[in-house]
Amino acid sequence: MATVNRSAKSGRFVSSAAAARWPGKTTTERVGSGTRNSTTVHRSASTGQFVTESAAGRNRGGTISQRV
Repeated sequence: MATVNRSAKSGRFVSSAAAARWPGKTTTERVGSGTRNSTTVHRSASTGQFVTESAAGRNRGGTISQRV
């Protein structure tokens, strides 16, 4: 399974070097077969843990939303 790094602020892909430089503002995701993209989830960029929709709304620069 491959991994990708994303900026929590923009949602854009970033390099592994950028993810290492700003670990609190990026997240690393595993991608591959088996995802349906039917449910929206929110994650903290600093911890990678799931957060509620309201928490994501309060901290837009430090969370990412994705469909899984």
